[in-house]
Order: sequence, then structure tokens, then C-alpha cells
Amino acid sequence: MRQSFHAKVADLREGRAWMTNVTLCMLGVGLLLLTRQFVAENTHFTIGFSGCSGWSVWLYIAALIVVLTQPVNRATFGIVIGFAVAFRAITVFADPFQSSDIYRYVWDGVVQRAHINPYLYVPGDPALAFLRPPDSAMQNDIFQNINRKEYAHTIYPPVAQMIYWLVTFFSPTVTAMKAAMVGFECVTVGALLALLRDMGRPREQVLLYAWCPLLVWEIAGSGHIDAAVYAFVTLALLFRYREQAVLTGLFLGLAVMTKFYPLVLLPALWTRDGSAAGLRRLGDWKMPATVVAVCVLAYAPYLSAGRLVLGFLSGYTKEEGIDTGARFFLYDWARTLPGMKALPVAAYMVFCAVVLGGIALWAWKEAAVETFDEPHLSVSGPPKFLRAAMLLGFVMMLLFSPHYPWYIVWLVPFLALLPNLPLLTYLMMFFYMFTTALADGTAPKMFVLNEILYGAVAVAVGVHLLLRRWPLRKVLRV
Repeated sequence: MRQSFHAKVADLREGRAWMTNVTLCMLGVGLLLLTRQFVAENTHFTIGFSGCSGWSVWLYIAALIVVLTQPVNRATFGIVIGFAVAFRAITVFADPFQSSDIYRYVWDGVVQRAHINPYLYVPGDPALAFLRPPDSAMQNDIFQNINRKEYAHTIYPPVAQMIYWLVTFFSPTVTAMKAAMVGFECVTVGALLALLRDMGRPREQVLLYAWCPLLVWEIAGSGHIDAAVYAFVTLALLFRYREQAVLTGLFLGLAVMTKFYPLVLLPALWTRDGSAAGLRRLGDWKMPATVVAVCVLAYAPYLSAGRLVLGFLSGYTKEEGIDTGARFFLYDWARTLPGMKALPVAAYMVFCAVVLGGIALWAWKEAAVETFDEPHLSVSGPPKFLRAAMLLGFVMMLLFSPHYPWYIVWLVPFLALLPNLPLLTYLMMFFYMFTTALADGTAPKMFVLNEILYGAVAVAVGVHLLLRRWPLRKVLRV
């Protein structure tokens, strides 16, 4: 019997898959060597952090293109996961050296193990001196490395504090805390795989998350709590897709109580019935009610600290220039325009509120009506709520221009679910630029850095819109 055309195509793709696997192995080995070099750069300069990050970006983009455009087989997924584990195995056991935040995590956990509210005292307070005996590991390895230990109360919300307590209950060490954050990465990968399957996308697309060098450096390398944030966010996206309002609210609430910024996703994840009337048209209240309940219950164990539960939040806004507008690149750039030198920061905050409010309203009116009668079957095109959530998170980061790479890692799962040029450009340019000499913290150089970053994103948005209007295959007539 003659082989059908579709069967021949399938055989051809299966035969070409070995080339995909060989190419991914070569790229994976290259990223693995760069990961080792990244760790070595801390004590011995060879190509510099910018050299490691720059080459890592190009290899990652090459792997991304391969996995999105070339045929795969069963072995491909094993290659993706195997290298992802190897990248993290190199960095998780190395000392953190790009950020000292993790030492505060461990300290807050140790304080709670002593049945003390972590919001009550700064680490250097004499009342906590008994927790760090002289010449102990807690004194030399943890306490001495805490930033702002003499004047800043902890800034981390209650769920973050609960995570710190749980990890230090088993082992009050930096390595244990980093391993826990990698554990949250495993949760994220599981949720992404479930979403990709439900959306009808190949599981190998998880490479966009698993091989991202930004995560290897900032999560496995520095152990940032943001790994827990986006693990909860990804679970919230999964249960929103499956129309389970309470679980969506539970995980969104956990994300908000780990770091506050995922609250911006609420309008995109809030379901409502577009055909209903009256109060029912406002939406299903189970999800937002669950978010509120999680926030109230999370803060309850720590209320003995009173207003100190907000920690160093007000001091942080001053240090980061949020109150004066020095933090916001778009505000600084607007003030360079003719006649805009005296632009008040309040005007910029109103602008941010209008932009985010407009997107939130669109998300609530359009994406929130979307339902999936058969959630385990693919839908035509990406879900609207997912695009709305990505847009809310992306625009918020652009408006508030964070100065630290780990603040943007929560956008990487969105890239894995909705590959697009603007977000890829933002993540990779941010990752690279903040390892260059421009990222020295001084206002003039940071302004130039952001000019390059935002300029690249603007170009990427333009290209993205052009390709949507005139797809490449139509332009090339293929």
C-alpha cells in the first residue's frame, strides 16, 4: 500500500528530529560552559560577566529558534530537561555573589524559628544578638552578609516569611534556601507543561523557560524569592485556564503575599459572564474574594508587629527614588523634552495609572469573559486572558523601570507560553545590559543604559506589529 502524503511528511520530520537534538546538545554544552564560567568569574576575571551573559543570550536565542521551528521527537524533551538541571546544578551550590538578599531570607527564617516576629526588629538589634553567637556560622556566614542590617526592618510579605521559616526549619543555610527556590522552579515547569498541553502546544516549548540564562543566574545562582512568586502566578494561570476560580484566587493571593506586584494580574484572571445582567455581570466574586481571604489570613500571624508589618517599604521607596521619580526612566526621559523639565512626578504617576487602568479595563471587559468548555483541548490562538496578563505585567515593568534583573524574572513564564519578540528583547537586553559597565548605579550611565534598553524594545514592538500585518512567509512568498 502506498504511503499517504501525511505519513511521508511525518516520517520526514521524524528523520530530521535528530538534527534538532544534535543542535540542541551543542547549544546546551555551550550554555553549560558559560554557566561554569559565570561562577568562575567571581574569583577570576576571564571574559567578564558581560561576556558570559552576552554569549549566553545568543545561544539561548538560537536554542529558542530551533525548538520553535524544527521537528522534535521523544528524545528532545529529555535533552531540554537534562541541560536545565545541569545549568542549575552548577550554580545552586556556588556562593551567591551578585546579590546579598538571600542572607536576609535565611535570617528572617532563623528569627521565626526562635518564635520571634521577624517584623519587630532589625537584624542588628541587640535583642537578637543571642541568635548569632560569636564565631558561629550564623554570625560569620549569614549575619555579616545581610544588607541594611542596622536600620532596615524586613520588607518581605507574610507568605515569603512562611517560606523562609519552612526552609530554615530543615536547614538554616544559603544552599538550602537556593535549593528551595529551584524547587519552586520545578513547580513552575510542571504548571507550564500542563498549560502547554492544554493549549495544544508542544511540551518542548518549555525550553524557553528552562534554558533562560536570566533564571540560571538569578534563581539558582542568587536564590531570589521571585521563584516562588512566578510559581504561584503560573499555577494561577493554569487554574484560570481550567476555570477553577477558588484555586486561581488562592495562588494569585499567595503570589501577592510573596511580593506585591502580581496584584496587577487580577483583572485578567477575574472571570465574568458577558451575557449576565446586574451584579452578576461584574464577575464571579469567588476569585477576588479568595485573594482577599489569603491576604488577611497571611498577615494574621504577624499582626503583633502593628504597622511594622510593612517593614522597610517606605524607606525602600526613598532609597530607590520612587517618591521623587528618579527610579522611572520614562519620567526622566520625558523631562528631557522641550518644555517638560518641570514635569511633576505626580503627573507621571497619573499617566501610569491611566495606562495600566486602561489595559486592566480591557482585560476585564474582553479577556475575563473568555471561557473554555473543554479546557484540555487547544483553542484557536492564545487565550485572551493570558495575553492580557502578560501585557499587564510587561507594561508595569516598563513603566516602573526596575533596576535589578530579578525583578523581571516573573515575566519569563509568559514568554514560554506566548513567545514574542518584544518580551524576548526586553528580558535578554535587560539581562545583558545590567552586566555591563553602564550598570554602575550612577544616574548618567543608568539613563544611557535604559535609553538602549527601551530603544531596543521599541524597535522590537515595531517589528512585531509589522510581522503581524505582513507575515514573513507572505513577504517572502513562501
